[in-house]
Amino acid sequence: MTQRLAQTTTGTRPGPVPRAAQGITRAVESRWTVPLAALAAFVLRLPGVGRPIRPDEAGFTLVARSWAPEADSIYGHYFVDRPPLLISVFKLSDAIGGPLFIRVIGALACTVLVLLAARTARVVAGDGAAPWTAICVAAITSSPLINLVAVKGELLGLPFVMAACLLAVVALRDRSVPLAALAGTSAMVAVGFKQSLLGGLVFAGTLLLVALITRRIEGRTFLRLAGAGLAGAAVPVAATLAWAAVAGVRPSTLWYAIYGFRADASAVLASHTSKAADERAVTLVVVALCTGLLLVLGGFVAHLRSELREDAPLAAAVAAMLVYDAFGMVLGGSFWPDYLFALVPSAALAAALLSRRRSGPGRVVRAVIVLAALSCAVSLCVWTVHNLAGNQEIDQARTGTAIGDVAERGDTLTVFGGRADLQLSSGLDSPYEHLWSLPMRTLDPDLADLRALVTGPDAPTWLVEWFPFTSWDLEAGELLRRDVEERYVPEEITCRDGEATIWRRRDVERPPAQPDC
Repeated sequence: MTQRLAQTTTGTRPGPVPRAAQGITRAVESRWTVPLAALAAFVLRLPGVGRPIRPDEAGFTLVARSWAPEADSIYGHYFVDRPPLLISVFKLSDAIGGPLFIRVIGALACTVLVLLAARTARVVAGDGAAPWTAICVAAITSSPLINLVAVKGELLGLPFVMAACLLAVVALRDRSVPLAALAGTSAMVAVGFKQSLLGGLVFAGTLLLVALITRRIEGRTFLRLAGAGLAGAAVPVAATLAWAAVAGVRPSTLWYAIYGFRADASAVLASHTSKAADERAVTLVVVALCTGLLLVLGGFVAHLRSELREDAPLAAAVAAMLVYDAFGMVLGGSFWPDYLFALVPSAALAAALLSRRRSGPGRVVRAVIVLAALSCAVSLCVWTVHNLAGNQEIDQARTGTAIGDVAERGDTLTVFGGRADLQLSSGLDSPYEHLWSLPMRTLDPDLADLRALVTGPDAPTWLVEWFPFTSWDLEAGELLRRDVEERYVPEEITCRDGEATIWRRRDVERPPAQPDC
């Protein structure tokens, strides 16, 4: 299947190609392009090591540091709706080099992703497609328009999704049971970083099924490969269940934290219209367009019919993975730019299949990839100048540091609405289990737990109202404000657009916290 694809060109007979375009093509298709693209993907993400920690990174680090599994809680005191593998990686990274070392690991993940994407392109579309695919993936993952700094589950899981696609293609080509098993394992490991990263499984399953339907393989071969893939996918699942059993975590607790919570959270998001979410959705589309991601994927969709004629199993597998990841991105509801990372494996395969063509569609996608690289370069220059001018310092980190500077031993801090970066930079523990706003809105919707905390014996020494108490529920917020005003005294800060308030318990004397804004 893929051998034939690698040797064919599609489309109409190519017309005359401008000499400049020929020069660019020859330069890109050099044997040095792939390693240079992989190196660029690593180097361009390293400046993030010097930037303040972001909320999700800080939250995962705090959860990892306090990890103490219980029967009804995967992580103990703090709640997070992420698989144990992700928190394990953050725990290991923090132990090696502190909370920002995860960004070095993220840079390495991008390097591996570029190399795997190029290798996959070489297998499915020939040597000429590999450099173009490498540039495409490096440009997207290095673009500040998406996220050049923070490292989360999406980025860490992508190499495993890409590896699953490569292994699945080679397993089908060689009728290899061991490679099919490895494909299943790799695809499910990706889910351990972000539970929605099922694209590798979707790709592999569709590839085998369509190969059977189109009679590329016999039923017996299908059963052998599919069985091996499922057995491989079961390994990470079994390992996680075994860990939960040893740690004393109930299977129902594990399931709710990874999947059940998402259903409840989706209902909460659906019940509250958000202008900010709508604006982020528009921004997401613009970013996808400016990075070239949308154009590469759009080109594949536009030529899907011809790709299906060339290699139905492969084209259908790419299309199925793209549909799944796009649908999951929409269902996520919040439309953060990082969501676009999930589309990178589909974009890599689309770039490979289109760039192998020497006709019009191939020339167009190669031009798009060049523009994507230029977009990345320009946005990197703008981002660098913006940062050198001090315009992207994070007020939350400064505020947390200011509180930590005046706090005394035994002090605690809670941030309303969840700003884990502020929490981590303060160096103080939180007696409240929610470090993010969505878990708070989902699991403590009427703020009863938070109100009981601020009026009880374990009330935090400091309470930061970074978002107004009434942001998500007017009535519950007003009740919380009444309780807080009875027990705390306010200190207003202006380290951001608008104002936030640092509340200090009345029964403790501390110097005013003064963030260096």
